Formats: sequence, C-alpha cells, structure tokens
Amino acid sequence: MLRTNLLIVALSAAALTSACAPVVGQNGFQAIDAKPTDIVAGTDTKQTVLARLGTPSTTSTFESDNVWYYISQVTEKYTYNRPQVTQRSVTEITFNEAGQVAEVRTLGLEDGQRVSMNGRETPTRGRQLTILEQLLGNVGRGQLPRTDEDQPGQQRRD
Repeated sequence: MLRTNLLIVALSAAALTSACAPVVGQNGFQAIDAKPTDIVAGTDTKQTVLARLGTPSTTSTFESDNVWYYISQVTEKYTYNRPQVTQRSVTEITFNEAGQVAEVRTLGLEDGQRVSMNGRETPTRGRQLTILEQLLGNVGRGQLPRTDEDQPGQQRRD
C-alpha cells in the first residue's frame, strides 16, 4: 500500500512539473550548414551568400536589393499565456555596387525598439446618425405585401 501511494505521488509530481515546462517555438531562418555570421566582408558575393544561406528572409525596401536580412527568433509559451520572444537574431548583410559583401551586422533582441501605435482615429466623411435615426431608419422600407400573382415559383398568366 505504501509503495502504491509513493508511486502515485511520484507520478503526480512528474505530471505537475511537466505542465510547467514552456512550449518552445523557433521561427524564421534556420541555419543548417552555414551561419550568417560566417559570411566575410570583402570576399563573399551575392552568389556565394545565396549558395551558403539560401534566399534571405527579407530584403531592404529602400536600398534596391543591396541589403539582405536573415531573421530568426525563439519564443516560449506557458499554458494559456501569449508567446514571449526570448531570443531574436537579425543578420544584416550589405552589398556594394559590385555585388560583394560590404558589411555584416548581427542585431539581437536588445537592439529592437518598441513602436507604439497611435490610438487616434481619422474621421470619415459623411453624416453621423443619431440613435433615433438608427432605430427608425428602416421604418417604411419594408416590402409591400405580396399578391397571388406575385408569389415566387408561380407561372405568370397573361
């Protein structure tokens, strides 16, 4: 009896501690053979970067295809909470006009900045209806009563 109770307590403790373990998710670029930090400025070109790392996560919008970004992040989620980003890596590879790597920069989670959204709204043109206008707006817009000749599915007799 004591052995059974001890086994039940041990299994319960294992189940409770496993429920507290986070669900870890890895998103974005996953380095398989080479890491983005292995790229050397001045020797590598766009073709060698593509061969080693594959296509970038995104490219720069403003510099026409001269800046590539390889982005990855690790998130942890506990039970019903929202996932929290615990690690982020953004590798920025800048190319010169000849297509050679000019600079390799690695940014982490601490380099990011929080951007707060503006809560103001842009007013739209048009008329705002009052509560009474909204409630009584459809009065009188109903369908007219149907007659025998107007029933759907009936043949018309001319």
